[in-house]
Amino acid sequence: MFGVDAAACVIGCRRAMEFAVKWMYSVDGALQMPWQDTLVSLMGTEEFRDVVGPDLHRRMDYIRRVANGAAHSGKEINPEQAELCLENLFCFMDFVACCYGDTYEPRTFDRGLLGKEEAPAAVDEAALQEAEQKLNDLLAENESLKAELTSRREAQQESYVPKPLELSEYKTRKLYIDQMLRDAGWTEGKDWLNEVELPGMPNPSGVGYADYVLYGDDGQPLAVVEAKRTCVDVSKGRQQAKLYADLLEQKYHRRPVIFLTNGFETRIQDNLYPERRCAAIWSKRDLEKLFNLQTMRTSLKHVTVDRAIAGRYYQEGAVRAVCEAFGEKNRRKALLVMATGSGKTRTVIALVKVLLDRGWIKNVLFLADRTSLVTQASGRL
Repeated sequence: MFGVDAAACVIGCRRAMEFAVKWMYSVDGALQMPWQDTLVSLMGTEEFRDVVGPDLHRRMDYIRRVANGAAHSGKEINPEQAELCLENLFCFMDFVACCYGDTYEPRTFDRGLLGKEEAPAAVDEAALQEAEQKLNDLLAENESLKAELTSRREAQQESYVPKPLELSEYKTRKLYIDQMLRDAGWTEGKDWLNEVELPGMPNPSGVGYADYVLYGDDGQPLAVVEAKRTCVDVSKGRQQAKLYADLLEQKYHRRPVIFLTNGFETRIQDNLYPERRCAAIWSKRDLEKLFNLQTMRTSLKHVTVDRAIAGRYYQEGAVRAVCEAFGEKNRRKALLVMATGSGKTRTVIALVKVLLDRGWIKNVLFLADRTSLVTQASGRL
């Protein structure tokens, strides 16, 4: 399948990996089934991450993300992506064999076998459904094996030699970071440019090349992305990215957001709060919204609390304390702990009104554990 249909290849890798992950949950006492049996939920538990380790989890997550793009978005999959998915699947199955098998022989991934496939095997949906049913039956049968295989995994896991994913910076960019940008809606050559030349760098040539620069519809740079190899700490690119952002700010009179990434870990410097981890590189819409909010914001000093909403002295004090934390102490989070009947709902609504009036927020998400609380809150808005 690899040489004929790369998309089908990565989807097959994902399916095989999902079967193996579910099997692990059925036989390993350290793994408790989460509330949902989807692959992303199974792979996301702390227990599973601890068992497979960060390097292997990165490999598995790449299979999941690429296959989801092929299956649900119809994205084109190139042979390099399919080859990496096969290698990652091999490493995962090698780990499973080492930890749970009664005999294990270390092996290495042989790329030479990839070119030997001549024709794709026919996909028998009925056989696949039968295999899934057998898997479900196996999950029930494996209950009696849990203690034995869990202890075997704990004993044999220490002897497993990890196979860290060590890609060059070029391959990291092409296989991981480019895909992250496409997933966020960026278009290469249009609002996303590679190797942007920036004169004025403090080096012998006086010129630097930013790995990625992301632009808004007005042609203004929204973000600069500094890429590092998969095995390199993203913090090593911090100073270089700062210099690129300085040069772009001098030219365009607006400082872009900085993203530092190695394809797995991504950090953001948004010119508002200290550097922090983020799930992915932001979309153009989110970055433009961020810059709009920055221009609209006014100071949170000397705020006026609407007493028709929250007129008690401690409610006003709570609102002012949160505004001080956001505005003067540069914090992104605040927690209010108030007794039952003290007016928590009114206090937070008064706070939202202040933040809206001062241009700090546009949308608000309220979470509650009971429908009655939501109804009560909405009635006071």
